[in-house]
Amino acid sequence: MDQDGGSSVAVREFDPQTLRLPRPDLLDDDAELPDGPRRRLSIVRVAGLLAVLCAAGATAFLLSRPVQRAAATKIAASRFSPYVDVTLTPTYPFETPSANPVANVTLGFVVAARTGPCTPSWGDYYTLAEAQSGLGLDARIRQVQAEGGDPTVSFGGADNTELANSCASLPALTAAYGSVLDRYHLTSVDFDIEGAALGEAAANERRAAAIAALQRARAGAPLDVWLTLPVAPQGFEADGLGAIRAMLAARVTLTGVNLLAMDFPTGSVPGGGMLRATERALSAAHAQIEGLYRETRLPWTSAGVWNHLGVTVMVGQNDVAGQRFTVGDARGLRAFVAAHHVARVSIWSLNRDRQCGSVFAQVGVHSNTCSGVEQTPLEFTDVLSGLPGTVTAAPLSNAAQQQPAISAPPVDDQATSPYPIWQPTAMYEAGYKVVWHRDVYEAKWFSQGTAPDAPAGVAQTPWLLIGPVLRGERYPRPPKLAAGRYPQWSPTTAYRPGDQVVYRHYPFAAKWDTKGQVPALTLPAGPTSPWKPLWTIPGEPGG
Repeated sequence: MDQDGGSSVAVREFDPQTLRLPRPDLLDDDAELPDGPRRRLSIVRVAGLLAVLCAAGATAFLLSRPVQRAAATKIAASRFSPYVDVTLTPTYPFETPSANPVANVTLGFVVAARTGPCTPSWGDYYTLAEAQSGLGLDARIRQVQAEGGDPTVSFGGADNTELANSCASLPALTAAYGSVLDRYHLTSVDFDIEGAALGEAAANERRAAAIAALQRARAGAPLDVWLTLPVAPQGFEADGLGAIRAMLAARVTLTGVNLLAMDFPTGSVPGGGMLRATERALSAAHAQIEGLYRETRLPWTSAGVWNHLGVTVMVGQNDVAGQRFTVGDARGLRAFVAAHHVARVSIWSLNRDRQCGSVFAQVGVHSNTCSGVEQTPLEFTDVLSGLPGTVTAAPLSNAAQQQPAISAPPVDDQATSPYPIWQPTAMYEAGYKVVWHRDVYEAKWFSQGTAPDAPAGVAQTPWLLIGPVLRGERYPRPPKLAAGRYPQWSPTTAYRPGDQVVYRHYPFAAKWDTKGQVPALTLPAGPTSPWKPLWTIPGEPGG
């Protein structure tokens, strides 16, 4: 997938008694796998121990096959989990039920930062910390989780470099993945491997080993793992099958393989169009994966294999000319996956699930923010959210989303709030962020005097709920100026428009004639304040 452009079926494929690697230390980004016991062993002892372990490991590997849990072939209801391009402008409010009416969402993409091969970033635009300060991402993910949703973070994508293809150190790679899981409290991850990255066997093996280590380390909190791969109507290419084999060889508990049924090779789409091509791709991939499971002696039935497949389509106009996935195709796909119990259906992307053109449909347009086909807003989502395993999120009022009724609202503390506390006298333009009752809100349009949690419908309120204030957040104070840069404000001086002063080390400019009125340090100031701050206020658009 071009980055610019409910509950998973968790099945353990290997017996938990198989040999385990040492648990990685994932307390911080720089942590590495432990070096192991410090007790010295002689070469003879080491050789003997390795022989015993190899024999035990082989026995456990073989014996684990017949005792797979009964859930291995359990038929689960298909569910819908759309992708969102997190770094695309304008920012998509996936945490809001009116913009994402389902409880699940897949967020793309975490990739290696150019500043460090083992450093995770969002699209190489934001570090994890910058994604919170610039996009409010931590709070928005926490909001989805607070409402019962299960967000999935996707690593990789068509652009940039997936961490395993950049980071050559297995301990550092494991720690990098773990830092993302820990920061966002994830129970589900997705690895979207495409293009040249798919053919890098060493990276595939490193990725699989790191994921297996993370799953073992989180044995008490299972981690759902999806592997997302490009597919043609004829099925996977050899590199795609190699990536799946690497996962199985590393004993990753693979929740499922997700097919990127989009941008098919030119000339490969049959007469039935994109729906028929997608159905053919699913059937071909099913046969291939069933063969892989047979190779590795995993006892899945045909129904069990369907239940470990997913499919992602690009809604509307694909990148390849003549390939267009319509709303009618979405209805056909919903029927197919429900009948075959395909575990997951996704779209690329929620950002695009609307018609191009505000009045007249612009058909055939390829855009990152609209579909290029005739549709109503979120029509693909509305169709696919009808899958039986999908949990929908009711569009509640801001007050209902914010918190259950309690006797007294939480008290806001500016020192522990990332943005200014909302004030009834202040004027807020679109994009301004504030804190109110320990939640973060963003103004959708100009607002003054309307409390962010006032009881109003989502469409009527000027405020968008972003998510809760997170533990450990602080108010970012601007740097104080050195003495003498501006004259000190004086209560006895008459100031003209444009005059600049410093008050308690902070600079201000007079908006009109004023005398004796103190510059406000609680910001944004109300409309009657004659002083304009000469620094960027946290929360203001562009700040």
